[in-house]
Amino acid sequence: MRVPVLSVALLAALAWTGTAAVAAAELQATVRKVSENGTGAEIGTVTVTEGGGGAVFATDLHDLPPGDHGFHVHEKGDCGPGPNDQGLVVAGGAAGGHRDPEGTKRHLGPEGYGHLGDLPVLTVGTDGTAREELTAPRIKDLGAVRGHALVIHAGGDNYADAPRPLGGGGARIACG
Repeated sequence: MRVPVLSVALLAALAWTGTAAVAAAELQATVRKVSENGTGAEIGTVTVTEGGGGAVFATDLHDLPPGDHGFHVHEKGDCGPGPNDQGLVVAGGAAGGHRDPEGTKRHLGPEGYGHLGDLPVLTVGTDGTAREELTAPRIKDLGAVRGHALVIHAGGDNYADAPRPLGGGGARIACG
């Protein structure tokens, strides 16, 4: 009689451990508007999971300007204001630059071998919402994202450093 009870308890413990492992394979960031004065209103979330083709960034965002926006994982996890390369305090500057653990110093997009933090372009609808799943094929595990800020830029991203640096996305408008 004790053996079946022990087996049921062991199976229950294994099932619980399996559930905990699955729950740990997801990160969620609350995204807020940013300005030179700090972080502002919450505008939604981004949930990151591991997928067969790379990390999947599921966006559920609102109150953004319509159009294409540069979207990146940045070096630090701080969304506050901070200095840019010229020493000026800018919105979201405390997040640092695009995540580049290999030190490539190259902006080549999510499939290129430059910044690991280069993500697919975020497309915002005319109603100001972005609800899409974007896959970053070079990010294979959540450890590459955990503890780093996700930044949305004012403009699109051409994944080149010309004619403007870092894809031409410009100012940081949201961060999580």
